[in-house]
Amino acid sequence: MAQVTLKGNPIHTNGELPAVGAHAPDFKLTNGDLKDVSLADYKGKKKILNIVPSLDTSVCATSTRKFNESASKLPNTVVLVVSADLPFASKRFCTTEGLQNVVPLSLMRDKSFAKDYGVLIQDGPLAGICARAVVVTDANDKVVYRQLVPEIGQEPDYDKALAAAR
Repeated sequence: MAQVTLKGNPIHTNGELPAVGAHAPDFKLTNGDLKDVSLADYKGKKKILNIVPSLDTSVCATSTRKFNESASKLPNTVVLVVSADLPFASKRFCTTEGLQNVVPLSLMRDKSFAKDYGVLIQDGPLAGICARAVVVTDANDKVVYRQLVPEIGQEPDYDKALAAAR
């Protein structure tokens, strides 16, 4: 169990992020076309998992915009934005914002991703959705970087995540 804060108040996740050097856990998430996808759907690509509570918040929207902008400069890399938002809402956000370099994915059908990645919030007003985190894998799904953002209202460390993906 890890602890982060929400506006300075402590909240807890169900576990820890996968360790650097570990194989990223497989997942089943739902994309904007209501198709379930897994880690294998992105086989052979480096992956930046931008894990956010909801794209309806300013910090989540900002991180998604920033990763969208940077992703186009990274060869063989996909940015997966994982949230508890419904696929319709995530797809609409990306379409409205003109974000074409990120793939929004939803926990709609299965919260195993949040549990397996140790980001499922256990208590407080956001219980049941994801804490803010970034996990970067290489093309073989080995974790090369991870960050559980200590305060949910803060942005992740883009420079370190992007450097790990290079």
